[in-house]
Amino acid sequence: MNWLPRKTVVVPVDFSSDSFAALDTAAKLAADKADLRVIHVLPELEPAEPGVIWQTIDDADREEHAAKALEAELLKRGHQGLAVRVCFGDPGHQIADYAEELDAGLIVISSKGKSALKRLLLGSVADRVVRLAHCPVLVLKR
Repeated sequence: MNWLPRKTVVVPVDFSSDSFAALDTAAKLAADKADLRVIHVLPELEPAEPGVIWQTIDDADREEHAAKALEAELLKRGHQGLAVRVCFGDPGHQIADYAEELDAGLIVISSKGKSALKRLLLGSVADRVVRLAHCPVLVLKR
């Protein structure tokens, strides 16, 4: 019997091994694979960055590339067929907003992501998600 019957579980993935471990845990907690939602948040580009100035990079291309890379990595790790959202902005806000939009029952997130220096200076994404989320948040520490 599952303690989270038929409620959506949101899992943020930043391509770190810890975030995929969080997805593995969420897959065990969810009542059904259809209840899992994966979100990847890309940083917004600064207008002065070279790719933006020379118009070689745009958000649509970045979003498409990230979605394809994420779906390929999910397939490689045995998580095919999951709903994936790629968006732009502050990860803490985007994750919490997505969970609220879905009326999710749980967010499963790793305590460590890719950027240790940023976490030290600004606080972790997991910290912000815990503060902003409308639903329970399971923070996995490895």
